[in-house]
Amino acid sequence: MEKERHVLVVFPHPDDEAFGVSGTIASYTKSGIPVTYACLTLGEMGRNMGNPPFATRETLPQIRKKELQDAADVLGITDLRMLGYRDKTVEFEDEAVLAAHMGSIIEEVKPSLIITFYPGYAVHPDHDATGAAVIKAVKDMPENERPKVHCVAFSNNCEEEIGQADIVNNVSDVADLKLAAIKAHVSQTQLMAAEMEEQLKNQDPAVMARIHNERFWTYKF
Repeated sequence: MEKERHVLVVFPHPDDEAFGVSGTIASYTKSGIPVTYACLTLGEMGRNMGNPPFATRETLPQIRKKELQDAADVLGITDLRMLGYRDKTVEFEDEAVLAAHMGSIIEEVKPSLIITFYPGYAVHPDHDATGAAVIKAVKDMPENERPKVHCVAFSNNCEEEIGQADIVNNVSDVADLKLAAIKAHVSQTQLMAAEMEEQLKNQDPAVMARIHNERFWTYKF
């Protein structure tokens, strides 16, 4: 992993950071590199309410807000921003307005690296809309001022259409923090995290690879 001045992570939902990039985030913060996480929504339309249920549709936003803060604390993120957009409606935001908002955060933070979703290859409409707004914001910057953008993609056709990921970070040294960040999102990951821990004990190769490696595509402007 390259030395960065400041890393900006932009995702739409609490727990988006946990599964794909929490090891990378923890690696940066452990080495003293500041990370800002801008999370667009509180995931208030999430279907999971805990098992057995401990949330309702009315209480879920505050529960997920607390889970997000807990995950950020685990990962050493001291600049967590909850932007107040509504879950499952990011795709309906005015693209220019959303990109301008992302641009204002980029201008303030001045990151050397941005991590977000690869628009069109991130499965969920909120994921794609968030990535598209970040890409537009960076594209609108003077070329010599643009930060690097590393994108997360996981649609079935992503490798066929955009090739193999050009960056694979081995995060074995912080795998415990990655698992703790996943577990912090209790309402969404309770059963999954328990199953994952059992699979890790049994050294399931697919789960081992998922926990210990994180892949990114460098966005080509």
